[in-house]
Amino acid sequence: MSPSNDATSAGSDNRPVFFFDIDNCLYSRKCNIHDEMQKLIHEFFVKHLSLNGEDAHMLHMKYYTEYGLAIEGLARHHKIDPLQFNSEVDDALPLDTILKPDPKLRKLLEDIDRSKVRLWLLTNAYVNHGKRVVKLLGVDDQFEGITFCDYGKLPLVCKPTQEMYAKAEREANAPSTAERYFVDDSGLNCKHAAARGWQTVHLVEPELPVPDAPVSQYMIRSLEELRTCFPHLFKSSN
Repeated sequence: MSPSNDATSAGSDNRPVFFFDIDNCLYSRKCNIHDEMQKLIHEFFVKHLSLNGEDAHMLHMKYYTEYGLAIEGLARHHKIDPLQFNSEVDDALPLDTILKPDPKLRKLLEDIDRSKVRLWLLTNAYVNHGKRVVKLLGVDDQFEGITFCDYGKLPLVCKPTQEMYAKAEREANAPSTAERYFVDDSGLNCKHAAARGWQTVHLVEPELPVPDAPVSQYMIRSLEELRTCFPHLFKSSN
């Protein structure tokens, strides 16, 4: 797998594409990576914006809600360099001590029939973090490419904007005439992808509450349920 910034990497393959979110999707929230990241983001707000803890938290939540990504607000309103943010937040996460190869996840991905669908990563993280996660999980070879939020280019493009989904379609060469599948733990991301015509799956882990109203065509409690949602995409022997 290699990072992709254009449509040439996928060639003229007409198979549908299944897009997978990475964080809190390929691995469980129980890993506490989310909490570690929130802590580092909070520290970044306090340090670089000279805010107290309460104000830092409120601004962090405001930017996340408005833009889907805290760094989008920081870059837009405070001229923060996204690559500096990445260095002090994503790249600073102790992933090597948290993540390890996941045989169950690998088996699930291997059981997907590649003659029927291609697998592609779609993340709001920078490419360094995305590739690092899938390598530690032992599944980096299962995906043909990755569409990421490019912290080196302003303005930032990220989920849940339609621009990000269009970017993913271009880079993965996802034909508009074919189904596009997508699984993400964010209901907002699923909702906007569904509005584009994607077949979306909202991953809500068992310890989390179910949304009051469906935001996606499917809701699952674990990735294993993809076998039930899309049996036609899996090898017939399984």
